[in-house]
Amino acid sequence: MTVHPFFLLDVFAEQPLEGNGLAVVLDADEVDDVTMLAFARETRLAETTFVQSSPIDADYRNRIWTVVEEVPFAGHPTLGTAVAVAASRELDRSAFVQETRAGLQRVAVERDDAGWRASTLTEPAREGETADVDRTLAAVGLTRGSAAADLEPRFVSIGLETLVVPLRSAEDVASAEPDPALIAALPQPSGTFNLYLFALAGDGRNVHARSLPTHPDEAEDPATGSAAAALCAYLAARDRTDEIDIEQGVEIGRLSRLHCRIEGDRVRLAGRVHVIVRGEVFLRTH
Repeated sequence: MTVHPFFLLDVFAEQPLEGNGLAVVLDADEVDDVTMLAFARETRLAETTFVQSSPIDADYRNRIWTVVEEVPFAGHPTLGTAVAVAASRELDRSAFVQETRAGLQRVAVERDDAGWRASTLTEPAREGETADVDRTLAAVGLTRGSAAADLEPRFVSIGLETLVVPLRSAEDVASAEPDPALIAALPQPSGTFNLYLFALAGDGRNVHARSLPTHPDEAEDPATGSAAAALCAYLAARDRTDEIDIEQGVEIGRLSRLHCRIEGDRVRLAGRVHVIVRGEVFLRTH
């Protein structure tokens, strides 16, 4: 049995008990992959992270697990893990370089009277194939009338694949109902991907979004940083906007707010973080 410092945080949350919950296990060099997945399933959160020593030029290695598998990158585990590391070291402000399977990312954190602020620069965006409009909309219980008139569904990645699906209005986003069988029949990139529905407000900056499950063991995600950053890059590439404020999680009672802006060829992803629980976790490795 091994004992590890443990944090539970709410990420992209304006106040505690909103946003996307994250479990962070520190000093996890001795924790094996089987135990990581088992503990991620124990938490039943969208992601659980394990902080290990980095063999390369990074402050730590961030292992990010869903209840299904390890993923190369995710936004709220990046911000939340950096806050947990800073809090564990009694730092009120810091900048880290984390190692993930997607590469190296710089993360900045700062404590204030209302909690923490955190941001990261993502990997440069890579656009993939477009997806059939009617087939994609059918997979989320919508028809062509819900589609945005001048934008197409497309795969975009900043480390984790996202299928961005532009819809006509926030009401269309709210009314979507995923069909697991039809989602499974969509073109599949390797591994986990985000299915990200969004509607851009008339001001060209505010976005209402949902991230629907693409695996039967997953639930709707309250806040999806990797998808938000991919969406920002997607909109900037089409000369729509270089900066967006995203509201997500409303439909599942976990209001989340994410901010993204273009910096060079990357996206800065930012939001507030709150520490909810701090303690120890006892794990038996295999």
